[in-house]
Amino acid sequence: MASAPADPPGRGASRSLTGADLMGLETYARVRDGFRAEVIRHKALRRIGIGPHATLCFEDRLSVQYQIQEMLRVERIFEADGIRAELDAYNPLIPDGTNLKATLLLEYPDAVIRAEALRRLRGIEGCCWAELGGRRIVAIADEDLERDSGEKTSAVHFLRFEFGPSAHAAFAAGPVVMGIAHPDYTHATALAPASRTALAADLDP
Repeated sequence: MASAPADPPGRGASRSLTGADLMGLETYARVRDGFRAEVIRHKALRRIGIGPHATLCFEDRLSVQYQIQEMLRVERIFEADGIRAELDAYNPLIPDGTNLKATLLLEYPDAVIRAEALRRLRGIEGCCWAELGGRRIVAIADEDLERDSGEKTSAVHFLRFEFGPSAHAAFAAGPVVMGIAHPDYTHATALAPASRTALAADLDP
């Protein structure tokens, strides 16, 4: 398996990863430190804090490749069926040109405080929004599986912000605000120009 390019494909190209885009275990072991440093730099502009305890980590082709490579490394997966299973699990996290996809993290270091907060914040995953051009888009949450136990929400959720096919220019021009409107957690963050530019690339079909 060859190394995937760091940059996402251009217009009209498939953004999904295939086995040909991944590195074999030996190759990945040799380049892992440098690749990890590259991904950390790349993800820094894609990590958006919403208030003191919520973070949106926006995924793309490179971040998903890194997650797959790490899973293959940890699980020592090298057979085609195992690789295909990881690709099938992670490819849906890659935006397709009309949307942004993000992991929502609810972060409370203290376990007792976290448990109480997750009880209070039930439904927060359905309260995340993005606003641009005077239009507010509410995220679609947890399409893969239900993450609410009935008593508390999860500390991790997967969100899709569906903007449609013509949002790239408006997103790049800004302003763009992202927020959460939950009765017990209401915060908003205006995206910095560098983050807005990084995320606008996901909306370029």
